[in-house]
Amino acid sequence: MGDPCTESNNMAEESDSKPQSASKNGKKGEGGHSFFTWFMVLALLGVWTSVAVVWFDLVDYDDVLARAKEFRYNISEVLQGKLGAYDADGDGDFDVEDAKVLLGLKEPSVVVDTRAEPGPEEPEAQPLVEEEVIEAEEAAQPPAEPEEVEDQVEPEGEDWAAATEDAPEAEDVLDEQVLDAEEEPQETPETEDIEEYEGEDDFVEDSPVDSEDDETNDAHPYEDNTEDVIDTVGEIVEEALAEDISDELEQEELLEVDQGDGPIQEEEAAEEEPAVAEDQQVDELHEEPVPAEDLHQDEQAGTTEAPQEEQSKEKVKKKKKKPKLLNKFDKTIKAEIDAAEKLRKKGKVEEALQAFESLVQRYPQSPRSRYGKAQSEDDMAEKKRSNDLLLKAINTYREVSELPDAPADLVKATLKRRAERQQFLGRMRGGLATLERLVQIFPEDISLKNDLGVGYLLMGDNKNAKKVYEEVLAVAPHDGFAKVHYGFILKSDNKIAESIPFLREGLQSGDPGTDDGRFYFHLGDALQRVGDSSAYEWYELGHQRGHFASVWQRSLYNVDSLKAQPWWTARETTYTDLVKMLEKNWKTIREEALSLMDTSRGLFMPEDENLREKGEWGQFTLWQQGKKVEKSCHSVPKTCALLERYPEATGCKRGQIKYSVMQPGTHVWPHTGPTNCRLRMHLGLVIPAQGCSIRCTNQTRTWEEGKVLIFDDSFEHEVWQDASSFRLIFIVDVWHPELTQYQRQTLSPI
Repeated sequence: MGDPCTESNNMAEESDSKPQSASKNGKKGEGGHSFFTWFMVLALLGVWTSVAVVWFDLVDYDDVLARAKEFRYNISEVLQGKLGAYDADGDGDFDVEDAKVLLGLKEPSVVVDTRAEPGPEEPEAQPLVEEEVIEAEEAAQPPAEPEEVEDQVEPEGEDWAAATEDAPEAEDVLDEQVLDAEEEPQETPETEDIEEYEGEDDFVEDSPVDSEDDETNDAHPYEDNTEDVIDTVGEIVEEALAEDISDELEQEELLEVDQGDGPIQEEEAAEEEPAVAEDQQVDELHEEPVPAEDLHQDEQAGTTEAPQEEQSKEKVKKKKKKPKLLNKFDKTIKAEIDAAEKLRKKGKVEEALQAFESLVQRYPQSPRSRYGKAQSEDDMAEKKRSNDLLLKAINTYREVSELPDAPADLVKATLKRRAERQQFLGRMRGGLATLERLVQIFPEDISLKNDLGVGYLLMGDNKNAKKVYEEVLAVAPHDGFAKVHYGFILKSDNKIAESIPFLREGLQSGDPGTDDGRFYFHLGDALQRVGDSSAYEWYELGHQRGHFASVWQRSLYNVDSLKAQPWWTARETTYTDLVKMLEKNWKTIREEALSLMDTSRGLFMPEDENLREKGEWGQFTLWQQGKKVEKSCHSVPKTCALLERYPEATGCKRGQIKYSVMQPGTHVWPHTGPTNCRLRMHLGLVIPAQGCSIRCTNQTRTWEEGKVLIFDDSFEHEVWQDASSFRLIFIVDVWHPELTQYQRQTLSPI
């Protein structure tokens, strides 16, 4: 090497001699463009090419993943088969020794000789030892290029050599799994189909909106006017209901065995597919390495495998049978069905509907294609808020159930969805007919009978609902869902004591559909009426479960975050003008009420909510659910005219405006109103001097003539009338002052 100083001076002179226009890297292309410029052009071209591939969906990533999976299954064959062609030492694989032979570093004759003379005694061990010594000497010498080749091949060869005992077993397991998959091709489409729907994002799902704590509970299933209950921010829950229904269909009805049908389906699965059950057991043990390790530890400790085997068998029994949605023909067009279904899952509703309609036109006898069409119409109806489209979907669901060779599981899912959508539209009779058909087709399915009972309750037919649940409990005496509903029916028939054990045991069962605020509400109410102090324990449990705002405030249709207190002042309500008007005109209001009572026409209707322990309590309604009762207002025109100017009262869709008369000797049970969205005003008209009082929570007050009491009737309250003459008041419900105008417009009537 030369003098460093001289070399550095030469470099400096060269750098000074370069022109100023040279590029940073000192190189310049023939056309005057630097190497760095070309590099940036190519880099940007690559970036935009990648963006184009992703944006225009030029690559089918599912296909790439499938090929990768296939490659993974065939990796053993690739390494053992293709590289086996270079097996020079005859040991059945390609390793470091083979590489040495191919590179001329070793003669293959010794290996051939050892393979040519196999024997149990193996007398020729000496040459192999000498060969190993020679190899060690060669490895100790400073190698040139051949050693680099050894370095590249050696890790793989060492891995294979180190796993000589373990690898064949792993490969055998993999090969057995592949063979199992090939021996049972019929299971593959069904399994793929179930996986396909497991995470389905159906926009007509059963509960995205109302599950967001919109209201404490969904619409009461036994009240006709609460189907489109609203959430806390005033969003119409009609959408939520639709979405809830579809999600339950996909996740519970399609992917799970229906309630109460477990033993029957387990027996069928054991008879029809014993091999599948064994495979499932193997899969479960494979998926849960911890139990496998525990089992290994038990073996080392000398324990038996019996407990683990019993646990695994129990897991197999608990594993629910997957429904079969494809018949033989549908399996032949599964790829087309999957492609259309993929569009539906991605929310491309119009494209999915077109795809399924095309399939139905080409394959009119395909149940799964028509079912996809019905689902897409269902989705489209929800997207466009169209009852006409929903009716089309309902009709298509019917067509699916009537097709020949439709799988039983598909028929069940289809008709359940059809009944739900009919009920959503308010077509309770049609939904009931669909449920009755379901029960006829699947008489052993307890869950369908439970649904049928709810269908009767929605129709107000408690008699037939009671009969259905009696049949269910005769077959499945521990069915919690049937118990709570049967208890509800008994309580509504005023069989208070008889209802308690059914409600209590049903709630204690923890069965799906039992953890509902209504059942905590009615059990506590029944216990209160028989003088059982444990009622408040159940109220507390309902509060802890999130069904009640508190032990005192037990309304079921609530808007969150509203101010909650039992008693209010006029100033707190912000409705001071209304209060002043009522107190100023109380005599006019009283005169018109007394004129009604003087007649013998019986205009005051008896209270019909089963709230009285004893006595007589009559009501005369002027506004109901925000709607004026014209006939009633003709009898009291002055009173109605006074109220017309106060929309907080006349427009309260969750309240009433009415006269209330209570005769001596009347007691009203402790109870709560249905919603926290209103406040209740009581204007005293005729109040006896003693004996009349009202309790709200733990505070008791009395009325005064010409004065207004204001309380929140979503809190527990109770009334006594022990005077010697009747008590007459005027009740005016108003919106809770914290509700927005949008919420007042969109909240459903109660």
